[in-house]
Amino acid sequence: MSLFAGARPLLYKEILRFWKVSAQTVGAPVLTAILYLLIFGHVLEDHVQVFSGVGYTRFLVPGLVMMSVLQNAFANSSSSLIQSKITGNLVFVLLTPLSHRAWFVAYVGASLVRGLAVGLGVFAVTSWFAWPGLAQWWWIVVFAVLGGILLGALGLIAGLWAEKFDQMAMFQNFVIVPMTFLSGVFYSVHSLPDFWHAVSRINPFFYLIDGFRCGFFGVSDVSPWESLVIVSLAVVAVSALALHLLKTGYKIRH
Repeated sequence: MSLFAGARPLLYKEILRFWKVSAQTVGAPVLTAILYLLIFGHVLEDHVQVFSGVGYTRFLVPGLVMMSVLQNAFANSSSSLIQSKITGNLVFVLLTPLSHRAWFVAYVGASLVRGLAVGLGVFAVTSWFAWPGLAQWWWIVVFAVLGGILLGALGLIAGLWAEKFDQMAMFQNFVIVPMTFLSGVFYSVHSLPDFWHAVSRINPFFYLIDGFRCGFFGVSDVSPWESLVIVSLAVVAVSALALHLLKTGYKIRH
């Protein structure tokens, strides 16, 4: 059985799982992004300009799109695993002859689909308020896909580690949310004090958002090639850890 053939049924199940409640898993994040845009854009449009010739609302759109991709890719794999562990239906997946690689492809693949679906929804709605442009579209595609894979794999790790919803909420609140808000979604990192600027530069989310934003405006805080290297290394490292945990049956095989 090929890797994709084995992963396909589980991938289909995971996509169907979030799509059946799409108002919650896709619609709600789009609404949240619109509220961010309306509030921050209205308050700061006339007071902040990060890139020359780019209004603040336009600057904000790519950041909100990528933030939505990252948060929802993470939420998909992490919530699926923790729910399956708590309800006990994970045993039915364990009984299948699927390899750890097939598990990885299915869970991360579904996370990527959800992240991109939400990102496209956010882009479609927010760009109606302020069209950001498409200067170098290939960077948009590359960083959106890499971001979905990275956070899908990170969600897989969090879902394997957590044994109850409290632990998952802690991971979300103390890891994902701070990394997201210190990544330059709402500002340029060059506007930060030296300490927080240094913290942002070791955050892979910053390079995801900066490279993604470069695809819209053609300018960025760092070279998109530098961002690509750092993000790719992060994807490889996190994916390798997730695969290792799946192979050893960490907290799912007793």
